[in-house]
Amino acid sequence: MPFAVYMVGLGIFTQGTSEFMLSGLLPGMADDLGVSIPDAGLLISAFAIGMVVGAPLLAVATLGWPRRTALVTLQAVFVVAHAVGALAPGYPTLFVTRVVSALAYAGYWGVAVATVVALVPPAAKARAIAVAAGGLTLATIVGVPAGTLLSQYSGWRAAFWAVAAATVVSLVCTLLAVPGGRGGGERPSVRAELRGLARPQLWLSYAITAFTFGAVIVTFSYLAALLTEVSGVPEGWVPAVLALFGVGGLAGITLGGRTGQSRPLGTLALGLGALALFSALLALTARVTAVAVVLVFLLGFVGYVTNPALQSRVFALAPGAPTLVGAGNTAAFNVGNTIAPLLGGMAIDAGYGYASVAWVGAALAALGTAGVLWAAHLRKERRPQSGALTSAPAPQPNPACEVL
Repeated sequence: MPFAVYMVGLGIFTQGTSEFMLSGLLPGMADDLGVSIPDAGLLISAFAIGMVVGAPLLAVATLGWPRRTALVTLQAVFVVAHAVGALAPGYPTLFVTRVVSALAYAGYWGVAVATVVALVPPAAKARAIAVAAGGLTLATIVGVPAGTLLSQYSGWRAAFWAVAAATVVSLVCTLLAVPGGRGGGERPSVRAELRGLARPQLWLSYAITAFTFGAVIVTFSYLAALLTEVSGVPEGWVPAVLALFGVGGLAGITLGGRTGQSRPLGTLALGLGALALFSALLALTARVTAVAVVLVFLLGFVGYVTNPALQSRVFALAPGAPTLVGAGNTAAFNVGNTIAPLLGGMAIDAGYGYASVAWVGAALAALGTAGVLWAAHLRKERRPQSGALTSAPAPQPNPACEVL
């Protein structure tokens, strides 16, 4: 695996820490800013909204740039936004900086995935994506617990400064490790990329992505509050439990990197079905501390085992749009990331308690499973006509490898 792939993953790690660390910072931020925890949770949705808008917008804006230039520029914007956020005098300013940070991070994700795909042969695409996306899983293992611990001793603003500093380090590593050109030798075309997005099956895959990540993030967003208020976990142990979620995610994404390209629909069906089951179990048993902690690990595992399949499958569906297809999938992830915390906050505000967010996760996972089953049905119907699809990246002789 090229060293540059790992450095791209480092960039995802530093910025992804910011994406997820608010789950451990919400109680302290709510107190400091004078808002409720559900209102503070809207900062997660603000970040997600920025990513939904930013992914396709910045993918188009930077399409003709050398990929290293695009990555570094977007990281620089991210750093500035976090510095302003750390100094924010109140909730409105912080809300704006979260959107700007997300715009930059979304653009980074879109360019990053296209970069790692261009750096490896077709058979290694899913693994390269898994390695780069593993930076996000590492963020939940190391970055989020570290940010939570730092905030407990020095306040949430210190966590923002730490993310900004770590992103500066990753920016320098990107300059040193990522090739300066675009890779592949092709000259990008917005029109050609847009044509590649015209397949209905691709948009079904985007819907599955949104449901899947929404099912993961709705519980994770309020996990610190759920653990302390319902499960009885002492506040000092919350970073360790959040890290356990990340350990499960790392194990899941490692397995998913091996199965996600060869058996994408099978991986998604099993992962989503298990995600629905474990989310429902958490809703039912959240007051039993030991069971809740085990389920946190399992939710991380089954949530992230789907990630490589969700990522590599869209490239197989639209091989002619390597930049916009990844940006579209990033937007789809964050449609789920936007709507799910809102739904979770509504459930809490309606008086159903913090455990109710796990029921929301179970429902979203069930919808995602239904989408996968529909995709499998369409594939079965189209199989006699699917010969034209064998030109997709990383074709496999096994029929289970076919994608829509």
